[in-house]
Amino acid sequence: MTDRANTFSLQSLSHSVYGAQWLREWESQGAGLTSVSLYQLMQRAGTAAFQRILWLYPGAHRWLVLAGHGNNGGDGYVVAQLAAAGKQVTVLACGGSSPLPAEVEQAKAAWLAAGGEIHAAEAPWPQGVEVIIDAMLGTGLKAAPRDPYCSLIAAANRHPAPVIALDIPSGLLAETGATPGEVVSAAHTVTFIALKPGLLTGKARSVTGHVHYDDLGLGKWLERETPLMARLSAELLPRWLPARDPCAHKGDNGRLLIVGGDHGFAGAIRMTGEAALRCGAGLVRVLTREENIPPLLSARPELMVAPLTRDTLQQGLEWADVVVIGPGLGQDSWGKNALREVENCDKPMLWDADALNLLAFNPEKRHNRIITPHLGEAARLLNGNVGAIESDRLLAARKLVRRYGGVVVLKGAGTLLAAEDGAVADVGNAGMASGGMGDVLSGIIGGLLAQKLSLYDAACAGCVVHGATADRLAAEKGTRGMLATDLLPALYLYVNPELTA
Repeated sequence: MTDRANTFSLQSLSHSVYGAQWLREWESQGAGLTSVSLYQLMQRAGTAAFQRILWLYPGAHRWLVLAGHGNNGGDGYVVAQLAAAGKQVTVLACGGSSPLPAEVEQAKAAWLAAGGEIHAAEAPWPQGVEVIIDAMLGTGLKAAPRDPYCSLIAAANRHPAPVIALDIPSGLLAETGATPGEVVSAAHTVTFIALKPGLLTGKARSVTGHVHYDDLGLGKWLERETPLMARLSAELLPRWLPARDPCAHKGDNGRLLIVGGDHGFAGAIRMTGEAALRCGAGLVRVLTREENIPPLLSARPELMVAPLTRDTLQQGLEWADVVVIGPGLGQDSWGKNALREVENCDKPMLWDADALNLLAFNPEKRHNRIITPHLGEAARLLNGNVGAIESDRLLAARKLVRRYGGVVVLKGAGTLLAAEDGAVADVGNAGMASGGMGDVLSGIIGGLLAQKLSLYDAACAGCVVHGATADRLAAEKGTRGMLATDLLPALYLYVNPELTA
């Protein structure tokens, strides 16, 4: 497993994600129901962060706390007070035009009463700082930070000392994972009460570092509330992929038809076909350009391969339980004609790659389809631009569902799944930023769909299998140089979750 998979170490990371704004509005109720004051909750947050920092950097004696003018700053004052007993602690605080919240004022007063000092945000930094605590901007941020926050963020990022962010790195939007301006690049983030979407998608992975979690004693309250979305990880695979019936035969495991592979794109369709087989599809038939048949059969003789014609496509659609179209399809008449025939099929299907680019020209909504766009394809499907998609990936995924129906898999770091429910796949790594990974994902999901998983479950399980397999490879060999085909022989480890239990 990757470092990320082993970093949620204060508590087992929840599989529920809650909206940041909702949490800000309701955490006082949660605290009240558990007979905890907001100041006590702040003390718990500061204590959890202090203990984690002490465990991570036991030899660091010079701590610098950057405190904001809100609850995040209050957490920082608590950390400073706890650290002062054995560390040299300096606090730089950002002022504000509004009064401090009562519990923050209380934490500040306790720090001062303990003999601590508070320096202005513009004050020189002490020499030899070994740990920087980012307690500046919390989950309420909605726009780019302003000075003095910008200056402090930039200084923290330049400094060689590791930064530990409290709740969320300053500058990262908790609701979306967007970074509209300067943002702290943390080595560790200690987050409180609940996971927020912005810690798991968007630009989060570039700035959160290792994420640690503490529910501050409000876990039982949260269990009674409805989360915004689910966090998906390899631990959930047994839910979707139980052990097979010992008497199962290939017909029980589904017949999958895959359409694509125009001139020069035999590799795409081959990867999709083999991924489907590796994930347990009983029979996989590929319809492609005639020139692709010899290399496909040579590379993977278990595939059934035929030239794509109107007759073979109609026969294939009648034969298949599930259809995947798009990998290497192209946007010329060959691909357009094939997509037009597939549009009339009412069987479960997955559309990817050029099928999505063609769909953008003729939008239509249907209930029996999974679409798997990356950012560029999503922008075309929504008649927008990549920047708009990146600024709010959750909103984009919901828009795609409203416009196109079915299940949406919005790919990227922190892949989002959307239908009636929503989820974020907390797997995967930078090694997957290479050609062919999407083709493999299409084959995985298609193969699972053929095994009678629902559209949504096949999409969820497929994304987790895909990302978890890549994480294992990254842990063994690193992220640079990972190929999509490297995943294929290792997929069995995750489609048979008992092997990794």
